Amino acid sequence: MIPYEEIQVPVNGDELAVLRWPAREPDAPVVVALHGITANALSWGPVARLLAGRVTLIAPDLRGRAGSSALPGPYGIARHADDVAALTKALGLGRVVLAGHSMGAFVTALAAVRHPERFGPLLLVDGGIGFPAPTHLSPDELLTAVIGPAMDRLSMTFPDRAAYRSFWQAHPAFADAWSAEVDAYIQRDLTGDEPAMHSGCRIEAVRADGINLFDEEVLTAVRKLPAPATLLWAQRGLMNEEQGLYDETRLAAADLGRTGVTPVPVRDVNHYTLLTGEAGGKVIVDHLLTMTGTLGPSSPA
Repeated sequence: MIPYEEIQVPVNGDELAVLRWPAREPDAPVVVALHGITANALSWGPVARLLAGRVTLIAPDLRGRAGSSALPGPYGIARHADDVAALTKALGLGRVVLAGHSMGAFVTALAAVRHPERFGPLLLVDGGIGFPAPTHLSPDELLTAVIGPAMDRLSMTFPDRAAYRSFWQAHPAFADAWSAEVDAYIQRDLTGDEPAMHSGCRIEAVRADGINLFDEEVLTAVRKLPAPATLLWAQRGLMNEEQGLYDETRLAAADLGRTGVTPVPVRDVNHYTLLTGEAGGKVIVDHLLTMTGTLGPSSPA
């Protein structure tokens, strides 16, 4: 894992914890990258390594997660979108490429709609395209359907970091894709003292954000984008199942033809390894380099 800086950035009366992987050149382009609903900024660590200093990568822990877990509500996709816009302003950035994974992709789309002056091209990584919620499910049932076992993890305790590592290594998505970078990412989530350590994600934040994914403003953001976007969608799902979040049929039903979104399938990856794995990370990096106008191979020499 390559070194990064951790800074506190003022946003809307609070301070977000933000990781920064600086480029080799001070005038290099900047990419801001957003994590998923129960993730944290270090999920972008493999991408940072593969970028190899050609751009500056900035990734916040979103409100209610990891280093930003103490930030209060209200939560929701719009609150995250406004936080991200405030982040770019506080850091003195011009219009930047904005990327987001999973829930972060929905935040990306809405941030671009709410703050078009702050963001240029968009990269949606296995998220950002939503569908109406089933009407027969309660809010908590809906949330379980969206993120599955991840919600259960938030109320669990673990005797130590080794136990948390073992818990994640047994996850089907990571069974054949474990790395030191993935370990660092999941360990950033863990907090508390032995023998009752727990996830740093605030349950109320995850619940509010998950339900908010089905709000009209969030669902329609992708149809109002002021900048072009690329959707990278994983062939496999959250539990490494054959059915991913998206496929050709679902994307055809989403009718993206008039949205400015270009869908690109990524084979042989799941929802997580599209971001944290080597093959998926290289695809993301190639698109980020294209969006920022930075030329070069997708892996360091």
